[in-house]
Amino acid sequence: MATGTPASLSVTLPSEREIVLSRQFDAPRELVFEAMSQPRHLVHWYGPHGYSLALCEVDLRPGGAWRIVHRDAEGREFGFRGQIHDIAPPERMVRTFEFEGLPGHVSTETLVLEDLGGGRTQMIVTARFDSVEDRDGMLQSGMERGAAESYDRLASYLANVATHRG
Repeated sequence: MATGTPASLSVTLPSEREIVLSRQFDAPRELVFEAMSQPRHLVHWYGPHGYSLALCEVDLRPGGAWRIVHRDAEGREFGFRGQIHDIAPPERMVRTFEFEGLPGHVSTETLVLEDLGGGRTQMIVTARFDSVEDRDGMLQSGMERGAAESYDRLASYLANVATHRG
C-alpha cells in the first residue's frame, strides 16, 4: 500500500506493526523541524482542517513530555500525549504517541527529516505499534485523512513563514 505524490502524503505498511508516512515540503529542514517541534509553530497547523489547538505543551528534550489537545468545530476535545526519547535537531526525533481517548495503546514514532537541497525537505515518520491490532486500529481511525490534512496545513504554514522570513 503506497499512496501519494511527493507533495502529498504517502502511507506505506512495511511490516504488520508499522505505518510509514512520507511527504516532501518546500522549506529548509531546519524550518520544518522547528515547525514540527515547537508550540509557537504547532498551534498554527497541527491537526485536521476545522480543528484548533486548545492546548500545546512540548518539553523538547530526551525524557521530556508533550501533550496536545485538538478542539473541533463543535467544541469537542481530543487529547494526545507522549514522551520524547531522542532528539537530534534538525534531523531526527523519537517519541511515543498515545490517544488519551484510548489509553494504553502507545506507539513509538521516529521522525526523520532529509535535506533534499534547494530548500526542500523529505519527512519520513515511522510509527511502530505493539500489535497488529493497534496498527490496524490506527488505520481505521481516520489517521490517514487527518495526517494528510494536517501536513497540508503545515505546507501552507511553511510557505507563509518562509515568505515572511525571506
